Amino acid sequence: MASAASSTTAPAISHKIKEGVAPLRAGQGISFFLRRLHSLTGIIPVGAFLFEHILISNSTAISGPAAYARQVTFLGSLPLVFFLELFFIWLPIAFHGLYGLYIWYRGDGNVAEYPWTGNWMYTLQRWTGGIAFAYIVWHVWTMRFAGIDLHAYPSASFGKVQEEVFQPALFIFYVVGLIAASWHFSYGIWLFFAKWGIITAQRAQKRFLVFCLLFFFLLTGVGLASLAAFRSRPQQPIEPGMAAKVTQSAESR
Repeated sequence: MASAASSTTAPAISHKIKEGVAPLRAGQGISFFLRRLHSLTGIIPVGAFLFEHILISNSTAISGPAAYARQVTFLGSLPLVFFLELFFIWLPIAFHGLYGLYIWYRGDGNVAEYPWTGNWMYTLQRWTGGIAFAYIVWHVWTMRFAGIDLHAYPSASFGKVQEEVFQPALFIFYVVGLIAASWHFSYGIWLFFAKWGIITAQRAQKRFLVFCLLFFFLLTGVGLASLAAFRSRPQQPIEPGMAAKVTQSAESR
């Protein structure tokens, strides 16, 4: 005969566990479309813009004001440059940044209770995204719309950047913004490949994560070297006529 203890059904115990980072659900309808579009715009065109801006355009500052002015001249001479900036830079950045803030607002991160690596990476990606968005908006506004028009007067570009990076508070903001943007883009590449099913094997994902981390250090290193180049030279003139004379003199040497 079975004992009374064995014949009695044990009461079900409810274990209420707080959620860590909520998994990214596929969603339906417009939610699915917006999530996919947000992920895609983080790589193309926003990521492509950061890649070009840090590794190509800003890196020319290392070679001096004349080289930087030539790069600004080239960018300003692109056909339909205003529409290229509007549809491939400003609007994608606005959508990716604002919808990213919405995702952050709706997310569930519990780093204090559950300091798992995934939680930390999730939280770091959200914070760096917010900082990078503020930094990019500020940088685009001040360099493209405030003050002298650099597309019309590219010779003044080096001096205009110097006006900001010579200010201690703005220089710190530039450094923090650069690091945040570099991390958000680099780790975002890994997230893109993982979420879109391009790299699915765990070992391959780990190896690709190492590559993305190395890319982060590359972006950060080149960006910091560019900032150092702006600060290492005397203040260049911003007045168009004087700036053009200084640039011409440097190119004739």
